Amino acid sequence: MSELPAKPVKKPKRVLPERFVSYKGVWVFIEHEHGHVHPVSWELLGKGRELADKLGVELAGVLIGAPGPKIAALAGETFAYGADLCYLMQDAVLHDYRNQAYTAAITTLVNTYQPEILLLGATTQGRDLAGSVATTLLTGLTADCTGLEIDLADRSMLSSRPTFGGSLMCTIVNLATRPQMATVRPRVMPLPVKDPKRPGRIVEHAFDLAEESIVTKVIDFIPDSRADKPQLAFADYIVAGGRGMGKPENFDLLFSLAKTLGAEVGASRPAVHAGWADAERQVGQSGKTVRPKFYLAAGVSGAIQHRVGMEGADVIAAINVDANAPIFDFSNYALIGNALELLPALQTAFAARLAQTRARVTRSAPKEE
Repeated sequence: MSELPAKPVKKPKRVLPERFVSYKGVWVFIEHEHGHVHPVSWELLGKGRELADKLGVELAGVLIGAPGPKIAALAGETFAYGADLCYLMQDAVLHDYRNQAYTAAITTLVNTYQPEILLLGATTQGRDLAGSVATTLLTGLTADCTGLEIDLADRSMLSSRPTFGGSLMCTIVNLATRPQMATVRPRVMPLPVKDPKRPGRIVEHAFDLAEESIVTKVIDFIPDSRADKPQLAFADYIVAGGRGMGKPENFDLLFSLAKTLGAEVGASRPAVHAGWADAERQVGQSGKTVRPKFYLAAGVSGAIQHRVGMEGADVIAAINVDANAPIFDFSNYALIGNALELLPALQTAFAARLAQTRARVTRSAPKEE
């Protein structure tokens, strides 16, 4: 299933100021740390490719960091994921992310090369940087978008996102300034197919900011060890529960099924607010955005706040006693009934099927001599 599409909107007629008419191109900020790129950057390059093709312009990656072979190698990665060129800014003061330095770097590039669209991941770093850059450039910024489209009538970007607590979808348009900026949460956009042979060009730009003028200093880097925490954003299989589970003890049924499937356990916002599940398991606009191969929603109504966080799943199955529950409008499989009865039955069926599959694989495996 795909992201929620941006619906046509009625926009007031407004002429873009002359100084912004020359702004052309789609840019994606490539977020990286210690040689590793955040996957959301590649996801945005995939979407950026679509937007650039519609506008008939180039797609560019923006790489900022300390000089060295690592960042040079990352520039080649941007081409593999769809970029036509990569703006590269290297300086020792850019070794670690600091808002002041990175904001100065990006605003310098924007003012020099004038893109019409700039996209960033809605990560901790991306949110911090996007707000600062938009404020410095005096342009608009739409945060946590779930859909990006182009209106070719005036080349404006239609940025869709839930509003009013997730009860409505709105489309936001920047009619008066450039670049048009948006942040998108990880796993909202599909990861594009990588083509290692895809060519591109690098545009290097010097950076001039003395270390003495930067207020913040990096003393040490302490990695966040989260091996024992839920990794919903990257799970291939998720079973999630909502208020329809009745009480917190019934979430044990979800954990039991998840163990059988090798899945993560998620929860809706009402279930988390009720204290039935940890906040790190919340799926939805105010929680995690997920894109698993299989998503099972048990006792989840399917309100838009939850939908935008999981509708990108390849296959969605839902259990609900209400045949008219919104979750069934976008599910591949609908099970109308009591989740407390159906979950144990599903676990038994899945366990039997998996046992058959393992036995078949074992029989077909070549025997050692």
